[in-house]
Amino acid sequence: MSDYYDAFEMSPVPTPPGPDAVPPEPFHGIYAMPAFATVPTSDVAASVDFWTRGLGFFELFSIPGGVVHLRRWVFQDVLLVPAASVAEQAPAMSVSFACVLRQVDSLAEACRALRPDSVDGPRDTPWNTRDVEVITPENVRIVLTAAKAFDPDSQEARNLAAVGITPPGGGRGDNGEHA
Repeated sequence: MSDYYDAFEMSPVPTPPGPDAVPPEPFHGIYAMPAFATVPTSDVAASVDFWTRGLGFFELFSIPGGVVHLRRWVFQDVLLVPAASVAEQAPAMSVSFACVLRQVDSLAEACRALRPDSVDGPRDTPWNTRDVEVITPENVRIVLTAAKAFDPDSQEARNLAAVGITPPGGGRGDNGEHA
């Protein structure tokens, strides 16, 4: 028996990555959430508006005065909860949500249209993604990240190889300690 598990079998993130990747359909089902973000907000309506029109979430359900459950893809859940106040500035920590390349620019523009100074990027990373950072009305730092197509001759490929991660399609047993 091998210690190799193909986690892509259960991931909603489309593969292969690149400009032709298509995002999954919104998932409206109920499941036991393995992880989620809880975001306190002093203006629930304004938060729902920004998260839905800017970040591409949808309202799964709400309990008046209690919680608004938002979702993008399966396993991308956010609970907005009423609060008397929110932090005055965004923390250094961020919450990242996967998207596909074709969404990065439109999400950045949608957020800029709602809050002009809320967006930083898009920018390419040394680990082969294109990211855009958004500060929400509640001062939450969100990173929307999309995998780029893998180029085995790129600097990004060399960066990954330097830490022992081999290219996709290398076969089972590759990536040693990372498998």
